[in-house]
Amino acid sequence: MRLSAPELLERARSLAALSDPCVLCPRECGVRRGEGETGVCGSTLELEVASYGPHFGEESVLVGPRGSGTIFFCHCNLLCSFCQNYDISHYGRGRRVSTRELAAAVLELQRMGCSNINLVTPTHYAAPIVEALAAAVTEGLDLPIVYNCGGYESVAALALLDGVVDIYMPDAKFGERASAEEFCDAPDYPEAMIAALREMQRQVGDLDVGSDGLASRGLLVRHLVMPGDLAASASILESVSREVSQNAAVNVMDQYRPCFRAATDPGVLGRRLSAGEHEAVLEVAEALGLRILP
Repeated sequence: MRLSAPELLERARSLAALSDPCVLCPRECGVRRGEGETGVCGSTLELEVASYGPHFGEESVLVGPRGSGTIFFCHCNLLCSFCQNYDISHYGRGRRVSTRELAAAVLELQRMGCSNINLVTPTHYAAPIVEALAAAVTEGLDLPIVYNCGGYESVAALALLDGVVDIYMPDAKFGERASAEEFCDAPDYPEAMIAALREMQRQVGDLDVGSDGLASRGLLVRHLVMPGDLAASASILESVSREVSQNAAVNVMDQYRPCFRAATDPGVLGRRLSAGEHEAVLEVAEALGLRILP
């Protein structure tokens, strides 16, 4: 980590200022989270964690022999109608923890030999997370920090994470406003997502993978292919190549399955992805020359 503990605490204070009234993400709902109010994401500034531990289901460049040290935070600023983790994101099923407890969890993951600290859905907790990292740094934290988010980020908030985050791993969910509005009530998602990815790329550059096969720094973009091209996949990949980096590392995922409200949807959203649909998007990524991760 390139910032000292005092510098991290100063960043945490600046992020807290963006959180109350809250303009921490593009929704800019303006609630007083420090006073216990909850916005669209459903969270106050008190940390809530669903689980943490070594995770072996992430991309191979993050996992290594002892897993990615993954911390799943409760709540979400997107609330997609097809979310596979809806019990965490929509219902907030987890427990409250202090920043000191979070710091202890981070250090425990490091002692377990994890390759990195993987913060899943951290956007709305950016301030207390950075505060916890400051405490962990004083006790020897030296692993790469992964910011594993939905891609719906404020550029102003991301700027305060410069020097904190080593690997950005955002989703690139929707290439068209109509789908973003229908599935997560965020019609500005395509524009906000590309602006966020540009800022992430500015900070950390293209994904750097060492001789051990593990990423130490850079941008890794995830895209979940949806049935019926509901995500407008080609538009997303073209924007990433044109506006972010022609050498961007991307994971074109085929794991879509109808969950949560999508499970009862009578339309396209309620069916699984076909192999042909996934292959078609892979071909687009290959034609654009993007760096496709296995």
